[in-house]
Amino acid sequence: MTLIKTSLLNAIAVMIKMITLLGINKILAIYVGPAGYAALGQFQNAVQMITTFASGAINTGVTKYTAEYYEDALKQQQVWRTAGTIAIIGSIITSVIIAVFNQPLAAWFLKNDSYGGVFLWFAATLVFFTLNTLLLAILNGKKAIGRYVLANIAGSVFAFVATTIMAIQWGLYGALIALAIYQSITFFVTLLICYKADWFKISYLFGQIDRQIALNLGKFTAMALTSAACGPISQILIRDHLGASFGWTAAGYWEAMWRLSNAYLLLATTTLSVYYLPRLSELKDAIDIKKEILQGYKIILPVAALSALSIYLCRDMIIPLLFTQEFLPMRELFAWQMIGDTLKIGSWILAFLMLSKAMLKLFIITEIIFSISF
Repeated sequence: MTLIKTSLLNAIAVMIKMITLLGINKILAIYVGPAGYAALGQFQNAVQMITTFASGAINTGVTKYTAEYYEDALKQQQVWRTAGTIAIIGSIITSVIIAVFNQPLAAWFLKNDSYGGVFLWFAATLVFFTLNTLLLAILNGKKAIGRYVLANIAGSVFAFVATTIMAIQWGLYGALIALAIYQSITFFVTLLICYKADWFKISYLFGQIDRQIALNLGKFTAMALTSAACGPISQILIRDHLGASFGWTAAGYWEAMWRLSNAYLLLATTTLSVYYLPRLSELKDAIDIKKEILQGYKIILPVAALSALSIYLCRDMIIPLLFTQEFLPMRELFAWQMIGDTLKIGSWILAFLMLSKAMLKLFIITEIIFSISF
């Protein structure tokens, strides 16, 4: 599977996800406003951190070792069984903790303990949430691009439908619940897609933990936990700072800008996840690895830069189209954000090399330095 072919296949899922994300942004702009955007950003970061800790942060390792053991089906099944058992146990323990401390969590992340019910919904469905991400990691490692694309399309559609209905009916509270549960609902579709593959059985997801595989996955746990802590916490602190200094409406403008970036950079970021991580995990020769990285810079970076320039030039049309007139002050953020986005894509190409080769110390150090500087 070449980079270009993978990108074209993945583009189908990405375009649908991009359209649904932009549609969600429009719905949220109308029904929750800028201040509501800031609250959604806080909760989304909470979800990122909690699900990573609950799953044992092993999904990147699952993709790597599934790809690396592509000729050894029994070894792959040991990886999945170990990862699945860790994820299920971690999810159950985490769910209980979230349920017990739902109001303090709501007060800390959302500045309102009356939103504790959102965390109860999240706790009730967390096991399915983590299993869904595990199945996607397996599909990615198996290079089952067609099934992977189909599962991602299902996730995008569920996200759009759930968020639209819940936000229209119950405003911010409904949007928060939708964010908490939609990936858990998607699990059943992803499971069905995997179940139809001749290489998959449900029994492969739980059983005895292989000690050596668990230790190998542990390297990725350390890296993923660093990302799960540094990235979301830095964003939460930034929103808190903006909210305290300029008001939560200003924090909402920043969150809207961040969400727009995530939407238009999807093609680049998902291609890196779908193609680069399995591909770089397979390669052993330094010359081949260097060739893959240079190919990425030739194809992905120019596309990211061109997209950023186009977004900047069209910013006065984009804001009222994708958000509302209430979000017009965010236009001042576009120039800096577009420059940063292009540089970020350039750094991510090398970050996936660190992940694929389990460069533990280098990855953790650069992640911490980035988050502090941010």
